[in-house]
Amino acid sequence: MLDFENQIFLDLFHEDGLLIMARGLGISRLFGEFLKVYCDPASLVLVLNTTPADEAYFSDTIEKNGIDNPPKIVTNEISATERQNTYLKGGVLFITSRIFVVDLLTDRVPVEHVTGILVYRAHKIIESCQEAFILRLYRQKNKTGFIKAFTDNPDAFTSGFSHVERVMKNLFVKKLFLWPRFHASVALPFHKHKVDVIEVHQQMTPAMTACQTSLLDLINACINELKRSNPSIDTDEITVENALSKSFDLIIRLQLEPIWHQLSGRTRQLISDLKTLRLILRHLTQYDCITFYSLVQSIRSSEKSFGQNSGWLFLDAAESLFTHAKERVYGCKKLQQKQAKKRKTEKSKEDDEEGGESDDEDSTPSLEPCPKWETLSEILAEISEEEETCTEVEDPSSANDESNNPEKGNTNINGEDVLLKPSNHVLICAEDDRTCNQLREYLCDGGEQLMSRLFQKYLFMKGGPKSQKAHATIVAKVKEKSNSDSGKDKETNLDSLTLTQMIRASKGDDFSINSSDAKTGQPTSSKDAYYGLVNSPLTILHPLHGCSDPHGIARVLDEMQPKYVILYDADMSLVRQLEVYRATRPGKPLRVYFMMYKGSVEEQRYLTTLRKEKEAFEYLIREKATMFIPEEQDGKSDNDPGLARDAGHKPTSSSRQGGADLMQTQKIIVDMREFRSELPSLIHRRGIDIEPVTIEVGDYILTPDICVERKSVSDLIGSLNSGRLYQQALSMSRFYKRPMLLIEFDANKPFSLQAKSSVSGDVSLQDVTSKLAMLTMHFPKLRLLWCPSPYATAEIFEELKVGKPQPSAEIALTVTATTSDAPDWNDKYNHGPQDFVLRMPGINSKNFRNILNKFTNLYEMSQVGLTKLTEVLGSSIHAQQLYGFLHKESSSETNTKPVEKKTKGKAFVGKGRGFKRKKN
Repeated sequence: MLDFENQIFLDLFHEDGLLIMARGLGISRLFGEFLKVYCDPASLVLVLNTTPADEAYFSDTIEKNGIDNPPKIVTNEISATERQNTYLKGGVLFITSRIFVVDLLTDRVPVEHVTGILVYRAHKIIESCQEAFILRLYRQKNKTGFIKAFTDNPDAFTSGFSHVERVMKNLFVKKLFLWPRFHASVALPFHKHKVDVIEVHQQMTPAMTACQTSLLDLINACINELKRSNPSIDTDEITVENALSKSFDLIIRLQLEPIWHQLSGRTRQLISDLKTLRLILRHLTQYDCITFYSLVQSIRSSEKSFGQNSGWLFLDAAESLFTHAKERVYGCKKLQQKQAKKRKTEKSKEDDEEGGESDDEDSTPSLEPCPKWETLSEILAEISEEEETCTEVEDPSSANDESNNPEKGNTNINGEDVLLKPSNHVLICAEDDRTCNQLREYLCDGGEQLMSRLFQKYLFMKGGPKSQKAHATIVAKVKEKSNSDSGKDKETNLDSLTLTQMIRASKGDDFSINSSDAKTGQPTSSKDAYYGLVNSPLTILHPLHGCSDPHGIARVLDEMQPKYVILYDADMSLVRQLEVYRATRPGKPLRVYFMMYKGSVEEQRYLTTLRKEKEAFEYLIREKATMFIPEEQDGKSDNDPGLARDAGHKPTSSSRQGGADLMQTQKIIVDMREFRSELPSLIHRRGIDIEPVTIEVGDYILTPDICVERKSVSDLIGSLNSGRLYQQALSMSRFYKRPMLLIEFDANKPFSLQAKSSVSGDVSLQDVTSKLAMLTMHFPKLRLLWCPSPYATAEIFEELKVGKPQPSAEIALTVTATTSDAPDWNDKYNHGPQDFVLRMPGINSKNFRNILNKFTNLYEMSQVGLTKLTEVLGSSIHAQQLYGFLHKESSSETNTKPVEKKTKGKAFVGKGRGFKRKKN
């Protein structure tokens, strides 16, 4: 470990607190060191808020170090008894929050013997999350164990009021440790062991510069229109500079989600257009000219076809964008010649339309290559030449000596760095998998063949009346141009073909490329390049984002230990990782090629990321200097207000006349699956005890009579469409006197099912409100609870329980959707006849019991007259509807007597099929 890492470890080891580090400085390394310390059966340490990828990475790292008692992973696949035994064995446990909450509430965890809790990604800990619930339960029963929290996302603490103080309060810690990149202790080892960095600033082509300028103008126009149309919105953060960063979508969401239902259609379209323009801008510097042109063309055609455009499509900047995007594919001169030819040779309207659709297909493309591709080839050629030179000048005898004593120390007796013989691997880091695949194809097949293949794919996807005829001619021209122009390139790039390899760090596979094709002079195919073997320096392509393993780069650096790293796309976190990698291996050289388009949005995006992180740490430093931390905030004393649970314990009188006041503990039965939501944590916070049980009917049992089914807005819509909510309401209505449907909204989203503009007075089967109205008509006892947030839900639950008896978990477990026995208050008739009778015209929930009490079966009911039905139902209208339904067909049928003979006195008799009452 480095000096500053040792200092951080000691500070956090001796005192609980929240650690906030800069991205890329190695917070996973520090977290792993803490795991190694506590991998002892004598202690029980629980790890929260990790992903399966994190757990696999830390487990692999610890196993490589030869730790005897590696961490264990506890999931819902392990039975309750096995989990209880696992807790008693001690050590470090990775455990899912939902399972751990249930085990804490059911006393399966020996909380008083827990050594401590480590929290990863601590910036996500809010009051209502499961991790905060766990820490509160832990601190209520354990006053001596530690809580240590880690995060490397300082930007997350800049939003909201006193965000860092609220997170520390939820974590029950009093100390805040800040370690930015500009900290003197952090910068010292990086200055001592500097990375050999070569910055390669690549100039964009004139067409690319013109496209970038046009896109920035369009983004600026959309932002100005958004501000003009919505003067009440705080748009200080909505700027062109922020629009270039990846966090712009988060900024927009935080600003507009609470009032999204109030925004006009034009405002929503402007936000959608900003997202589209940012996507185009990213494609400009990330991919080739054909992919960029295809995207621009598809957006242009879709906007014209559907008319969903806020106006940017008709600006001069948009026309400039389309023109220069086409110029990159077909060339400027060819475009001018085609336009002149089109003006001279006018055809009929049909010919013009046909020619317009195949206009691109009639021209031979020039296919502007990506400027970074050629630069990348030059860098790889330079590395190859340097390695060959090093091999030629190397002394064989000394090489043998070094091989017998590999990496014997990193410093000499004078404390100076001694360069060890490193691996000559080359690591190329690109933005995503798509970019890595393009680079692999480029290095294996050459730029001309790759562009020809991409253009061929574009023509097939575009289609058109003449595409099949023009396709073969154009591809032949491109191939002929490719063969004539790339004759020398094949000779120079042949070695680089054998250098290329694509590995999947998430799977740990190691692929190389066979150099036999280079020796025979045959072109290397992509498949051969992907799976072959080489003796020459190995080149690894790895994506920066989109990889299933967030620790993929760390794995590659640790396992492959490359000598050269090429940053095809700039990334702040990776730059810091390389600094740490170099400082922890002082005896191994490392050269980094930093590729970037000069004066591009790519450069501005990288600089903006650096600036925002620096501003975030400066803000946190000021907050730390002025924040007020109560002495009892760590929860180790009994007077911490964060642990108080007095709201739900209210005295209840023993009788209406008075008497001794009894302290009755409030209790709610909660379905196990509901612990994925925030509500159980907030209910417990209000002083109401929770009993986790797997129940089939309902989600929350408040009292013996009240059953609640909770639905979020998205879940409500899905349940209404699938019919599942009908079955749930049917089950609740059968077994509980007061069934309730809770519709819970997100506190950060509008308290509305649909926008005001989409509300209609017509009843539609596709409308959510219409479906809800039909549901309440079918189940008159069903009550709807509209709650704007989980906090409001917890308050309503507490009010509904006032003065009511507590529910029984044993009874709740016996209630299932298939149970035939109804409760005592609803135990008179079978469910089948009730459902059947309720579906008849004229019979509803108010009068169906009169029918069931008066008649034994359907035949008896069909034999009475209209007067008798009116007397039973209490309404002539309902009686007329039922009488017409029963006798409409009998008057026109001539063969009804045999049917009467078969059914007389026997129809629908018996349990579940007749009107007869149940026998006790």
